[in-house]
Amino acid sequence: MNSSAKASPWWTPSVHADRRPFLIGRNAIQAALRGFFAREDFIEVDTAVLQVSPGNEAHLHAFATEALTTDGQKAPFYLHTSPEFACKKLLAAGEERISCFAHVYRNRERGPLHHPEFTMLEWYRAGESYESLMMDCVRILALATETAKTGKLAYRGAESDPFAGPERIGVAEAFERHAGIDLLASVAADGSTDRDHLAAEMKRVGMRVADDDGWADLFSRVLVEKIEPHLGFGRITILDEYPISEAALARPSARDPRVAERFELYACGVELANGFGELTNAAEQRRRFEIEMAEKARVYGETYPIDEDFLAALSLMPEASGIALGFDRLVMLATGASRIDQVLWAPVAEYGR
Repeated sequence: MNSSAKASPWWTPSVHADRRPFLIGRNAIQAALRGFFAREDFIEVDTAVLQVSPGNEAHLHAFATEALTTDGQKAPFYLHTSPEFACKKLLAAGEERISCFAHVYRNRERGPLHHPEFTMLEWYRAGESYESLMMDCVRILALATETAKTGKLAYRGAESDPFAGPERIGVAEAFERHAGIDLLASVAADGSTDRDHLAAEMKRVGMRVADDDGWADLFSRVLVEKIEPHLGFGRITILDEYPISEAALARPSARDPRVAERFELYACGVELANGFGELTNAAEQRRRFEIEMAEKARVYGETYPIDEDFLAALSLMPEASGIALGFDRLVMLATGASRIDQVLWAPVAEYGR
């Protein structure tokens, strides 16, 4: 086939016939997960897509729009990148266990594992540790593969057994094991970071460093190039205790203030979920958002508003743990699909080509 030939649209009967088994699997997995959360006494909630702030992480990109009042006045809004702020407001309102299947929107993202509109599964447990979310993840991944009747997670020739005990490894340990770098030597007790120290470590092990790379850029490069290729093969991996500067919405670890109660879940080298012991200190949350937006301004020349309503709600929010799981990615790995558009009933139209 000519590589320049345009692919048939997803609605072509032959293309749909190829995709349909994955889509039926998607529906079955979603129904099974809804049953799981119901049995665990979760309330399923639905949140507004339009928000005054799409989120305040430096490297997330939103879709902007505007609302018009009846007299034509304009107000800026964004399509949310996560239902997180709204879900935490519901915790502040008094809910204790909530789950949410939310369509979310992220700009500058499209590829085999990324889509500009996708489904995020989030759930929150008030008064429970973030380790409880890890146990949820193990059960959910096993349930997804049972429902899909595959018994395994698979992606591009790699496999992961969700029934085997997960590997749990700290980020610092992973840096030492897979990159030969002492990560926490570049992180001070107050969470501040030493860019030059980490750059020197990377140069020592033969990694590329650019003059304008910040500490976060360097951290991400090591993570992507040296760490992630080793995660989730054979069994799932829980990558735990991120440096505090890489966990803007998570509380510090009681064990080591340089790291946070944040973990990510991997299978077959694919990141599936991002979980936190949630930060509830509004002043500290504001400070972190401001740092993130300063970095966004430096790198991309833009910022997003801070949701003052969200910060106000934190004063009422109980101690809680929460997690966001890429539902479409889970369906991909459970059904054996190779691209995210294969598990979306109606993908977003192609653009930018």
